[in-house]
Amino acid sequence: MKITFLIGILLCSTHILSQNYLRGYVVSATGQRIPSVKINALEGKQVIKTNMFGNFGFSTPLKSDSLLFSCDGYDSVFVRVKTDNYVKVIMKALPSSVIFTKDNFSVLLNKPTAEKERNFRDETYLPSGDSYFINTKTSPGIAFSANINRASYSNVRRLINEMDGLLPPGAIRIEEMLNYFSFNYKEPPKDSMFYCATTLTQCPWNKKNELLFINISASKIDMESRPPNNLILLIDASGSMDMPTKLPLLKSGFIKMVNNLRTQDTVSLITFGDRVNLVLEAVPGNEKEKIIKAISKLEADGPTPAEGAIRLAYKIAAKRFIKQGNNRIILAADGDFNVGMSTEKELITLIEQEKRNGIYLTCLGVGSGNYKDSRLSVLAQKGNGNFSYIDNEQEAERILVTDLSKSLFTVADNVYLSLQFNSQRVKSYRLLGYENDKTTLKDSLVQLKGGEIGSGHSLMAMIEIEPGAPASAKPLAKLEIHYRKPMEAKSLSYSFAIPGNEVPLKSTDPELRKAIAVVMFAMKLKDNESSKQISWKMLQNMAKVSMDRDNYLDKEFLQLVYKAKKMYTHRRKYGG
Repeated sequence: MKITFLIGILLCSTHILSQNYLRGYVVSATGQRIPSVKINALEGKQVIKTNMFGNFGFSTPLKSDSLLFSCDGYDSVFVRVKTDNYVKVIMKALPSSVIFTKDNFSVLLNKPTAEKERNFRDETYLPSGDSYFINTKTSPGIAFSANINRASYSNVRRLINEMDGLLPPGAIRIEEMLNYFSFNYKEPPKDSMFYCATTLTQCPWNKKNELLFINISASKIDMESRPPNNLILLIDASGSMDMPTKLPLLKSGFIKMVNNLRTQDTVSLITFGDRVNLVLEAVPGNEKEKIIKAISKLEADGPTPAEGAIRLAYKIAAKRFIKQGNNRIILAADGDFNVGMSTEKELITLIEQEKRNGIYLTCLGVGSGNYKDSRLSVLAQKGNGNFSYIDNEQEAERILVTDLSKSLFTVADNVYLSLQFNSQRVKSYRLLGYENDKTTLKDSLVQLKGGEIGSGHSLMAMIEIEPGAPASAKPLAKLEIHYRKPMEAKSLSYSFAIPGNEVPLKSTDPELRKAIAVVMFAMKLKDNESSKQISWKMLQNMAKVSMDRDNYLDKEFLQLVYKAKKMYTHRRKYGG
């Protein structure tokens, strides 16, 4: 018995002695430690992550191993490591991501709600939260991504028109509701990418506070010398698309788009339903009849093999790539993918693997009931693209014909804004909107992915400010617009000093008051803590005084406000 026990101890000791230790640390190209880096030990079949200081270490019976380092926002790194070495691994940040330190900039601006709130009538939305105030003494600066997404507004319109109850908070994205309107577009000066205007006024729902408007207009491309298009139409033709508000709506919109194509443009058509099908490849834009005929024949049937279709779309886009052209995949779907990769996490991995420099992704959402907003918004964000929702024929024409240049022709890539506040003038601040395009790491690093801005796009951002010292001659804040020109690696920036003089609310431009009404509307629909400061009567009055009675969209907006008020107050009255 004793001999057996001693043999057991000896074998155990031998096993312990045979264990080796692989260790090291991971840094960025600028020397900053990177936490939460995923490390795959390919031969030892282990998966670990770096700690908050970027360090890693693990036991292995092997004397060496092949390690794959991966982290969102960085190029993956493959190294062969021996146990007797202390390894330093350097990871390069991808051009589409920007890394900030929390000491200088605040990017975490919203308290997310519970994950369970994502599902709504079999529709899924990313978690949403309520913005909160940030003290300038701890975080004097803020940074956020710019984009031309506007899916939220038309989807909210659809939800209000077809239901009777509170809307899912994740469907309401303030910046996308603002993006739907073009507020005070002004042509940038010659040889400039952007025109920037700011206004500071009183906050209507909290008289002690101020509202800062940042209105940015992007340059327009010369329509006579537009670059050629390499368009890949990636259309969901699965069984779930067999509804009037899905595939038939898309077919109608794409046919109208095709009628505006030029000879130098090419169109490829890929469908996914019972199978992935390459219907057309690089057909010239002057062969309209051929393209329209192919689109008209589409019928909905079968499952949704989105993974294979997306891979094929990127393959065709790369194969038919036009240098100095507009190379873009237009994915049109309800997002209800059920074959192959289908979750948000899996699709992010797929897009990160498949996207190539110079290939953009536009996502068009349609339908209701099984609409997966969360998946399409993630795809657009990770695929260097934009996101819109089509709820009717007018919206299809608006997106695919009238405003096509804004979403099709990119004038600036990796666009993000950074603001540095005068801490004496500004006590605290909160950015209204821009929730879902941010990823916050667990320690001192924050990753921010810049967006793309289209030709002639007007972007509005709104910040609520708790004033500190009275207004002075010193600027309220310093604004920087960071961007890259398409297909160029060099980062550029534009600086702008924001004056601190306040304009009375009643003296502001009606367009700015309309922007306030849109933000107030979004806050009321979210039905969170911030919305308690706003009454429906206050919102209605703001919408009325800012409305252009000759503008169809303005009149429609006011109608949506009245409908939503009835829905929400009825729900409150009867305890729904």
